[in-house]
Amino acid sequence: MSETIEGGPVEITDGNFEDQVEADEGLVMVDFWAEWCGPCRMVGPVIDELAKDYEGRVTVGKVDVDANPATAARFNVRSIPSILFFKNGELVDTVVGMLPKAGFEQKILEHM
Repeated sequence: MSETIEGGPVEITDGNFEDQVEADEGLVMVDFWAEWCGPCRMVGPVIDELAKDYEGRVTVGKVDVDANPATAARFNVRSIPSILFFKNGELVDTVVGMLPKAGFEQKILEHM
């Protein structure tokens, strides 16, 4: 399981994606976002809450698409926010856009 910073999401980059996501043997929820994206700023606090709520059970990470274009391109992220779910290193689900916290929790429980 990856370490979180102060119970919040892990910063995932082009350089550490393999270690933080693909090598993880559990469920990893990755928020692809950008600073300039209004909907991303709206979903951000929900992602932060989920990181704290599921700490130790689910790794929650964030990828800044502007700073990490290779990872965004690799997973064909064209609209943000895009939240990708990986289980044992494999992509298992994608949510594009906003969901209420309960919607993300449903996805987490579905894949745990």
